Amino acid sequence: MFDVRRIQEILPHRYPFLLIDRVLEVVSGQRAVALKNVTINEPFFVGHYPDYPVMPGVLLVEAMAQTAGIALYDQEWARGKMPLLAGVEKARFRKKVVPGDQVRLEATILRAARGVAKAAAQARVGEDVVAEAELLFAYA
Repeated sequence: MFDVRRIQEILPHRYPFLLIDRVLEVVSGQRAVALKNVTINEPFFVGHYPDYPVMPGVLLVEAMAQTAGIALYDQEWARGKMPLLAGVEKARFRKKVVPGDQVRLEATILRAARGVAKAAAQARVGEDVVAEAELLFAYA
């Protein structure tokens, strides 16, 4: 399990764009499971939407991408390189995420080598899948 300090050692993201709070599981090069605790204090709720706060879907995709980055962080071919989100496929948003939700993010690496990777990811609140996508990465 990784806390936020360890996550910051691995990922380049910082507030307000670090979107995972804790890593529960990592199988190097294969999968990772992380948590995002959604609070009303998130900066995006100021404008999305003030009277009906909903976490933007694009930020759920980013949180899933950060989780995939955790799964790949110690791969030899990725060391010293910056992971960049290169594509999003099959994205679906099934339920809204609101303040008070805890989002469980799961990313499974489908393939990875020589500076490119593809992951399947899901975001869940409780047992409900709230978002899912296939994510493509390029390492620069």
